[in-house]
Amino acid sequence: MAASLQDVLAEALRRQATDIHISTGLHPTIRIDGDLISVTSFGVLSVEDVRSMVGEVLTRKQIEDFEGSLEIDFSFTFTGPTGESSRFRGNCFYERGNLGVALRTIPTSIRTISDLKLPQPIIEVTKKHRGLFMVTGPTGSGKSTTLASLIQEINLTRPCHIVTIEDPIEYMYSSEMAVIHQREVGADTRSFSEALKRVLRQDPDVILIGEMRDLETISAAVTAAETGHLVFATLHTQSAAQTVDRIIDVFPPHQQQQIRQQLSTVLIGVCTQQLIPVPGGGRVVATDLMFATPAIRNLIREAKVSQMTSIMQTGLSFGMHTMDQDLGRLVRDGMIPFDTAKARAHDPKDLERLVFESSF
Repeated sequence: MAASLQDVLAEALRRQATDIHISTGLHPTIRIDGDLISVTSFGVLSVEDVRSMVGEVLTRKQIEDFEGSLEIDFSFTFTGPTGESSRFRGNCFYERGNLGVALRTIPTSIRTISDLKLPQPIIEVTKKHRGLFMVTGPTGSGKSTTLASLIQEINLTRPCHIVTIEDPIEYMYSSEMAVIHQREVGADTRSFSEALKRVLRQDPDVILIGEMRDLETISAAVTAAETGHLVFATLHTQSAAQTVDRIIDVFPPHQQQQIRQQLSTVLIGVCTQQLIPVPGGGRVVATDLMFATPAIRNLIREAKVSQMTSIMQTGLSFGMHTMDQDLGRLVRDGMIPFDTAKARAHDPKDLERLVFESSF
């Protein structure tokens, strides 16, 4: 049957999908627990179907911007048949001359650190008053959800001013103990870097940067952390060591020693994560968690980041662990099969040792 976007969204929510793909010449496709599933109860989408769906969610200005740039990020709230509201983040694009849409569901309620089964030491980050904490991982690994839980913890426990800079706004906060202002790139500010230039004049205590995309944004984030603000940000990196290298490598060679010195001073830590499918349905988070101890800071200053993993492996007393150690824990706890963990391990042989020989 022909479908409106509202029909597709309602079906995706009913089946607890995380992502929706709208493409010309295909059935609507949804992602459940990491797997893509074609929704054949809806007909194959025509050019007109997809264009109509785009018109359901984009404003006139967004359509004009899209026609100029040929792609656009956006977010919106959808009210389903039951009257319950849900939020979605989306991207419109062209492929082979046809419109395409990718949507991601955003839970309306913000889950707690405990709900997400994040490592408990991470809650200490919310008590800091200055520094930079990074949440990293591939697309769809739950970075935004983790950041939202950290911001909400601060919102519920500290009288402070939180400013978020996002593209687009995903989770919607209500000010509790904190005062929260959410700024959307394209709607409330021209760019991340432009917003960061102005944010220090807005009396912030906590700053959330949706994504550190370029040198100017990274430099501004480090400066904000250096000048007495607690800064949260994301990157698409696969480990704590890779995150540090990525930040430094963005800068030209003659500035890299300076940024190493700055980063070694302001960095609080890095949480890298991935979502692992669980037998029977659902997913569980696995993390690589590094805190900037004196030893870690020294490695950053001396450009010996490659040695970071070994310090993390023995840093349990500081709340640290590697991704492979956490995958091993999930296997030993019976949460995921060994083969599933092995496919996602950084070092499969080390994972085997951790599971079958270690008592970590």
